[in-house]
Order: sequence, then C-alpha cells, then structure tokens
Amino acid sequence: MSKPQFINELSIPAVAAPMFLISGPEIVIECCKNGIVGTFPALNQRTSEGFEEWLIEIKTELDKFEKETGKKAAPYGVNLIVHNTNPRVQADLMLCVKHKVPIIITSLGAVSQLVDAVHSYGGLVYHDVIKKRHAEKAAEAGVDGLILVAAGAGGHGGTLHPIPFIAEVKKFFKKTILLSGCLSNGRDIASAKQMGADLAYMGTRFINTKESKADDAYKEMIINSKAGDIVYTAAVSGVNANFLRQSLESMGITEDMWGNSKKVDFGDELDAAKAEAKAWKTIWSAGQGVTTIEDDPTVKELVDSLKKEFISSINEQKDLLDTYN
Repeated sequence: MSKPQFINELSIPAVAAPMFLISGPEIVIECCKNGIVGTFPALNQRTSEGFEEWLIEIKTELDKFEKETGKKAAPYGVNLIVHNTNPRVQADLMLCVKHKVPIIITSLGAVSQLVDAVHSYGGLVYHDVIKKRHAEKAAEAGVDGLILVAAGAGGHGGTLHPIPFIAEVKKFFKKTILLSGCLSNGRDIASAKQMGADLAYMGTRFINTKESKADDAYKEMIINSKAGDIVYTAAVSGVNANFLRQSLESMGITEDMWGNSKKVDFGDELDAAKAEAKAWKTIWSAGQGVTTIEDDPTVKELVDSLKKEFISSINEQKDLLDTYN
C-alpha cells in the first residue's frame, strides 16, 4: 500500500511528538516551517475555545509562511485522548473537522467513527500503541498509521524492543509505521528507517528547544541526565510512564515508591484531570534518549542538525555496500 505523499516532501522523515504541557503553537509552527511534522495535544489548551484559537493561529501562520516564501509547510497534527475520562473529545474532534486538521493522533482508544470523521475531509489518523493487541484493534478501526511506542520512550512508553515490535506489526499492517522511543539525533532517525519505520517520532529531543513550553530547570535536568536516570513507574498517574529520577525525588517519590501501581494522592480537592496536570507540571517526563541531549537549540537549529546527521548516517550505510556487496 502506498504511503502518504507528504512523507516524501519532508526535510527529514520525522514528527515532533505532542507533549503534555510542553507543545504549543510556537513549536508546531516552527517544526512545520522547517519541514517536519509539528503536533500538540488538544488538552494543552484548557478549553475547546482556546484550542480553536490555537488551530486558527497555526493555520494563519503557516498560510502566511507559504505565501511569503513559496515553500510548502509540513502538515501539522493534533493529539486527541479518546477515552471516557476526556469530556472534550467530541467537541475537540468537531473543531478538527471544521478546520480540517491534516493529522489526528489518537491515544487510549481507536474508534472507527472518529476515523471516519477525519477521513471525511481527507485527514489522516495515527494511533499510538505499546503492544501488538492494541495495534490489531487500531488496524481494525481503519487508522492510517500506527505509532509504535517502544521501550525507553518518554511519557507512557511501552516495554518492547523496537526491532521485534516493528517486525510483528508489519506482518499484518501495511500502512504507515512511526517509531517512538529514544530517538534523539539524525543517526537515530536513519536507524528507525533501517528497522522498517516510515517516520521517526521524537518527543524528548524537542523538549529542549527554545520554542517549547518547558521550564528552564526541566531542560537543564535533561541535559544533566543519562539513560539510567529515567524511571519507569506508575506512581505518578496510575499508568506506567518514564520520568526523570531527580524530579521524582524532589517531589518525595523515592525509589521504594517507584513500584507502586496506584498514583500518588496529590490532594482530594483536585479532580482527576487537574491532579494529572499538577503531577506532570512538577514531575518531569523524559525518555532514555536524554543521554545524547546536551543543548537547547531553536527548532530550526535542531532540524538542521538532525538533517546533517541523518544524511551523514545514510552515506555511511552506502559506503558499507562497497565492503559487503
């Protein structure tokens, strides 16, 4: 099955993943201007009205960019949490349909009715999964792509190694494959392609950009952390996710609590959504890819660097043909 044309038009085959409390219009716009897919969670705006304002801002700026430069911007995407705990999902979906958002990224549920709604205007639906069973259900719902969240990914990462995960999914899914987990440089993007992915899905690397909404202390902690400083625990939200050890400890979540399957009580006065937001605001998520992050560039500088590394890595692979062909 043929893959979407936009993939071949990107500057590098990469997507800046939607990050809770981190991604906003500024980072999305800069990603798209520089030839990679920029995305953000709808819930990063507190209301559906605010969410629509962000959609209009992104569309306006990208239209302006295309008119002024004659260049085509990369498509942008919105992450929707498809779960009964998200009361906004239907309203936000209708706004995505209204504004014809090019890519919808769904989490915690692949629903055929949502897929049909997005397909009605020519949009694409990519769904994130951490295991084969979830991938099979999403494929049945008719999604256009699967985001395979492998071991070591920031946020709600999985536990599977990417090589067998991709191989397993490609046996039954012939559409677009995106790989997430520990991808922080251009060589990693090339490796994702070699493993059979169509697009590299990068989150943690884009926390450390000038345009992200991350606190400076958050960025500094990423620079000072290595893979061994990433803790996989359900103690924060009740669902296993990867967090920076130092941020856990600073909030009193010590090593003897990391095995807890029940989330920490952040106060009875908070409803579930507010408690989650408060937790993630002070306890910082990141993937094992922190081990190679040492700076805080602009998105343009980062994409330029990723492209240089990607091309260099591909050329090295070409040189191997002279040895083994």
